[in-house]
Amino acid sequence: MYLFAVMDWYSRKIIDWELSTTLDTAFCLKCLNRALLTFGSPEIMNTDQGCQFTSEAWINALIEGDVTISMDGKGRWVDNVMIERFWRSIKYEDIYLKSYETPRELGKGIRSYVLRYNIQRPHSSLSDMTPEEMYCKNTKEAA
Repeated sequence: MYLFAVMDWYSRKIIDWELSTTLDTAFCLKCLNRALLTFGSPEIMNTDQGCQFTSEAWINALIEGDVTISMDGKGRWVDNVMIERFWRSIKYEDIYLKSYETPRELGKGIRSYVLRYNIQRPHSSLSDMTPEEMYCKNTKEAA
């Protein structure tokens, strides 16, 4: 299974996510489009250089959304350290511990984990606020 997530870097909130049995551009675009419709266009979208993110469809979606495209340097996971940290957390705090047997179970588990991560799990780097609290605070300050 492949998991794609859109994260707000400032708050570390997982804005949206999508799970797929195939590593293709379509499921990433589905998630991106849902996130853009729900939360609007971010200034910048940073990804790695995976084939989904260098595809014409992905690039066109960002251009149409008036989003600046940013990509990590080759082999530079540290360029996108926020989402890489999330991948580590979800794997070690949930997926590896529960060994989900079906894609449906995995999807339910991810949904539950993301809710906990966003709403209940304080982050020391966010002054012990949750991603949701930080996101709402930033949204109110921007208004």
